[in-house]
Amino acid sequence: MTYPTPRPLSVLAVPAFKDNYLWLIHDGVHAAVVDPGDAAPVIAALAAHHLTLTAILLTHHHADHIGGVAGLLAHAQVPVYGPRAESIATVSVPLGEGDLVEVPGLALALRVLEVPGHTLGHIAYLREGAGQHWLFCGDTLFAGGCGRLFEGTPEQMRTSLARFLALPDDTAVYCAHEYTLANLRFAAAAEPANAQIAQRIVLESAKRARGIPTLPSTIGLEKATNPFLRDRHPDIVANLVALGKLDPHGPPQAAFAALRTWKNTF
Repeated sequence: MTYPTPRPLSVLAVPAFKDNYLWLIHDGVHAAVVDPGDAAPVIAALAAHHLTLTAILLTHHHADHIGGVAGLLAHAQVPVYGPRAESIATVSVPLGEGDLVEVPGLALALRVLEVPGHTLGHIAYLREGAGQHWLFCGDTLFAGGCGRLFEGTPEQMRTSLARFLALPDDTAVYCAHEYTLANLRFAAAAEPANAQIAQRIVLESAKRARGIPTLPSTIGLEKATNPFLRDRHPDIVANLVALGKLDPHGPPQAAFAALRTWKNTF
């Protein structure tokens, strides 16, 4: 018996609200959507690209990530995948660490990572192999930053981000918000001597001036320019100490907490 060759996959950014991106993974025929906070732009994108929705993937329970699920289920009865450790009424397939999602209708397998910090039950979806590594990380990692700690601790978030640090540098990072320029302005303040941050600000500013998303990022780019992945770098630690934001005799993880506290009011 012969099987049809799987169609190549693409990821489409669907803007929503002020700065959200709802990610539509598709093969030209079928599509799955990640974190649909609003149904209308997803339904419009499906129609514009002649796609049939086959699955909904959720990373955490915040309204701007799940608010469109009911509307999409009225449009198409599809499975809703989401974190087992959070109470989301519409989830039909609860997931936890190490689970593998074989996305209906697509030649796509996603491994589930539990990454608490932004919320306690937050998960991420990782595509591995096939020459393409994709990370759908919700509000855990941002381009140039990380999520606020609404429920978790600095230690939890730092541990979650360390899992992303271990991924291949070419892993594409599909986070959920267009926060890049604001995050990079903070990154420049946290590590003023980092020339790659200054260069990235120029490049990303040019994209936004043309209305182009700054996402996806890559793990390699984040390693080079994201202060929350560089919290042990001597320049960042020295800067935090000089600004009176960090006790030089504190534990190594204190720099991460100091960065997150500073960013909250930056």
